[in-house]
Amino acid sequence: MKKGYFDLPLHNGDAPSWLFKRMEKLARYLSLAIIEFFGIEEYLKRLSDPIWFQSFGCLLGFDWHSSGLTTTTTGAIISGLSSESKNLGLFFAGGKGARALDTPSQIDRIFEDGFISLDLANSMKKTSRLVAKIDSSCIQDGYKLYHHFVIFDKDGNWAIIQQGMKETTRYARRYHWNSFGLKSFVKDPHKGVITVKFEAPLNLVDSTIEETQQKMVELANDKNLSKEIKSIKFPAHHPIYEDDFDKEHLSKIFSYVSELNPKDFEELLLIKGLGEKSLRALALSSHLLFGSPLSYKDPATFSFAHGGKDGYPYPVMRDTYDKTIQIFETAIRKAKLSELEKERLLSKLRSLVI
Repeated sequence: MKKGYFDLPLHNGDAPSWLFKRMEKLARYLSLAIIEFFGIEEYLKRLSDPIWFQSFGCLLGFDWHSSGLTTTTTGAIISGLSSESKNLGLFFAGGKGARALDTPSQIDRIFEDGFISLDLANSMKKTSRLVAKIDSSCIQDGYKLYHHFVIFDKDGNWAIIQQGMKETTRYARRYHWNSFGLKSFVKDPHKGVITVKFEAPLNLVDSTIEETQQKMVELANDKNLSKEIKSIKFPAHHPIYEDDFDKEHLSKIFSYVSELNPKDFEELLLIKGLGEKSLRALALSSHLLFGSPLSYKDPATFSFAHGGKDGYPYPVMRDTYDKTIQIFETAIRKAKLSELEKERLLSKLRSLVI
């Protein structure tokens, strides 16, 4: 995908009930039509495409540039498809705020109701934890996660949409994942990131710093690190390290981690209590002691949906554009809407082509 950006400002308030009820209905019928015509796998792939998801939210009628499009659209999908979940073999967990924290329990309840196997439940809980840890602690861009949406099928295919906010600027950043073609959680794993602007985050899942990941694991397993960390002098003026380290706390954390003896970087990330600052300290220590590289590459990959007729930011990508139109047009025609509603939506879709 080409790189570019648009704003996702944080807006206060909730979607009015009259609007959300209609979004819920439309999300249900469009989703069912897409699944019927293109299949569940294609539906999951589309949700994990930040451009398609943004278009879907716009078509539902929500404010196109608001951060609330993310939470409201995923909420409409959950509400709209909940009654069909068992029949489809398609399940949901997570959400905004407290619901995000309750994701493991929600997955457990799906298992307890007999809809999925224990192995799948455990796998999805692990995936949920890893994805949340990576976007909150490995992509150190200053955006704090507050939304975590998981959608998966009975075969173990999944998509995850997360959103974080930067309180100082009142803007949001959205992270998209899926299981298709995912070779590693810790080497360039994102399917797309929509952002207000490009940052220079410490990126611990950049595929070019595998050596640093390995050295971080070695350091974490070193039982002497908990003592040595107190004498290490970290860089004082780099903007990414604006917070002071509590070395006493780090010493206790690393003593605990060394007892667990993680075998690789992924296992290191799953350790509870090892957060953003601890990982940053490990990365810095690795850099200072071994000269292993650090990465400040932003994983953001958002591009404008299809380019523009004036060639900015790049010429229209006709194949992609036509496929987007085909998916929505087919879904609208197959959805159980009145003819008047269908014509209104098709007119709105056609207006996007001009």
